[in-house]
Amino acid sequence: MDRATQLGRIGILLVILLAPLVALRASDKPATRIAMEDHAAPYGPRAASGAMSLAVESAYRGWKTVCLSNGLIDLHVLPHIGGRIIQFKLGGKEFLWVNPQLAGKLPPSNGLAADGGWFNVGGDKLWPAPQGWANDQQWPGPPDSVLDGQPYTSERLDEEQGEAAIRLTSGKDPRSGIQFSRVVRVFDGRTRVSFEATMKNIDNKPRRWGIWAHTQLDGAKADGSGHNPLMQAWCPLNPRSKFPRGYDVVFGEADNPSFQPDTARGLMHVQYQYRVGKIGLDSHAGWVATVDGERGAVFVQRFVFEPRREYPDGSSVEFWLNGVGQIHAYNKDMVMPANAAENPYVFESEVLSPFAELKPGQSYTWRYDWYACNIGGDFPMVGCSDAGLIAEPLTAERGAGQVRLKGRLGVFAPGTVRAESANAQGGQLQTLDLTSGVSPLNPVVLDTTVAAPANTASVRLLLIGTDGKVVGELAKADLP
Repeated sequence: MDRATQLGRIGILLVILLAPLVALRASDKPATRIAMEDHAAPYGPRAASGAMSLAVESAYRGWKTVCLSNGLIDLHVLPHIGGRIIQFKLGGKEFLWVNPQLAGKLPPSNGLAADGGWFNVGGDKLWPAPQGWANDQQWPGPPDSVLDGQPYTSERLDEEQGEAAIRLTSGKDPRSGIQFSRVVRVFDGRTRVSFEATMKNIDNKPRRWGIWAHTQLDGAKADGSGHNPLMQAWCPLNPRSKFPRGYDVVFGEADNPSFQPDTARGLMHVQYQYRVGKIGLDSHAGWVATVDGERGAVFVQRFVFEPRREYPDGSSVEFWLNGVGQIHAYNKDMVMPANAAENPYVFESEVLSPFAELKPGQSYTWRYDWYACNIGGDFPMVGCSDAGLIAEPLTAERGAGQVRLKGRLGVFAPGTVRAESANAQGGQLQTLDLTSGVSPLNPVVLDTTVAAPANTASVRLLLIGTDGKVVGELAKADLP
C-alpha cells in the first residue's frame, strides 16, 4: 500500500472564491443601502437566478456520473465507487477533494486497490462508526470492499415538482452486517441538498452502529502551490460538553495548533496548517461551516443533535486534517510524509448520527443537509440557519426616527432581504424590503439606515425566495 493510500485510510471537512469587491447600491430607497459584493460574473445568469432541478446522466473527471443540478449547484454522484458524491459545486467552485491519481479510474471488482488497500478517490460517502481496531464493535476501515469500494445501485426518483432526487443502495456487507442506502435531493432555487441515510441490519444477530457521513474537502490553494491556510472551519462548542475542553483529540498531538477553541464566541475554530490530527465535538447547535478564505466560498452541513442519545466517539462532528506529524492508528505508530503527492491537502468535515441498535431486518434513517454560499473572503462564521450564514453579527443602532443596520451575511437562496421591526412585546411594527436580487454567489454586506417607529425594540431579517415565500430568518438584533 502506498503512503497516500495509507494516509487517506485514517481520514476520520469548508470553502471558496476570490474576486474584486464591487459595492452595489441595491435599493431604490435612498435611506436603504446594501452592498452585494459581486462574485457571480464567472457563472452566468442561470447560476445567478437558479433553474429547474434536474437529474441527468453526465460525466466528471472521466467517470460516468449522475448530476443533480438546479443552476446554482451541481452534485455529481458516482454510484460505481461506493455510492459517492464525487463533487459538489456552487457556480464554478468545487468543494470536494478528488484524487488526481485515480480520476476516471475504477477499482477491481472487489472494490479494493491492487494491493488490497483503500481505493481512495475522494468525495463524500457513508461509513459505519465508530472506527477502531480493538474489537468487532468497531469498523476497521478503510478500506471497505463493499460499502466504500463496490458499486451501489442507483435509481432516479419521481419527486414533487421543484425537486430532483436519486436513491443509492449498497451491497450487503458481511463484515459490519449492514446495508446502506441514501436518498439525495436538490431543490429549485436553493443551494440545499438533503440526505436521508438508511442503515439496515442484514445479519442474523443484533448490530449497533452510527452512520458516518465522511466528506473530504479540497484543502489546497487555488493555484495548487501548497496547502491553503485560509481553509478554516467553525462549529459551535457545547456548553455542557462531556469533554473537559469541549472537544476530544482522537488522533495526533494533544496541543495541535490547528484546533483553536474560541471560548468567547463559543466556537471551535479549525485552521488548516498541514499538521495531521483529528478531533471530535459533541456539538449541539446542528451546524458546521467550512470557509475557503481565498475565494470566500462556504460549505455548510446541518443536522439535528439528539442530546439524550449516545454518539460514536461521543461526537456529532469530527474534523480530520491531512498533514505532517505522527499518529497511532491501525494498532501502530504512523509518521506522515511531507510529500503532497503521498500526503495530499485534504480537510475533512464529518457529521455522525447517534448509535442505532438494530435487530435483524431492522432499519434506521438519519437526515442531514448541505448548503453553500459565498461570504466574500476570509471571515469567521458565527451563526447559521436554514436561510443563510452570519459572518458579522447584525447590529441595530437607534437614531432620531431611524435605525442603522449593519452586518455581513451569506444566503442559501436567491431572493429579497426583508426587515421586520417589533416592539418590546413582540408586536410587529413595520416591514420593509431592503433589497432584491441577493444570491448565494454573493455576500450581502449590510450598512443600511431605515425609518423606524420610536418604540422599535428589535429588528429581524428574513430571506424571501423568488417565489415570494419566506425561506427563513437570517439574523436578529435588539436595540439598546
